[in-house]
Amino acid sequence: MKTRTRIMYVEDKSKGINGPARIGRVVSSKSGETLHYAGQTFTALRHSGLKANFQDSVTGHPYWIARARKDGADRLFKGAGDPAVIDDNAREEYWRDIRGLPDPALG
Repeated sequence: MKTRTRIMYVEDKSKGINGPARIGRVVSSKSGETLHYAGQTFTALRHSGLKANFQDSVTGHPYWIARARKDGADRLFKGAGDPAVIDDNAREEYWRDIRGLPDPALG
């Protein structure tokens, strides 16, 4: 099976519409129907009526997973919740290639 990786926004919706969020390297199947991130496997939801587009394949918890945005406005509901945590293995690429800005953590 062919896979591809991409820096994506991953928000846990299991406790409400503004859950904890991360930006990290996600591996997707060729079809994009299955994603793998941080030891979890997610399957696409179709017409669920939830504010989620994937679910954890083990727990069934809903998630919003999307391409990381250049403007940083990744949350489905703007201005709500804490900022996303950026994984160390994706930080440099995220700031350089997606945001087009220097990493603020580097000063």
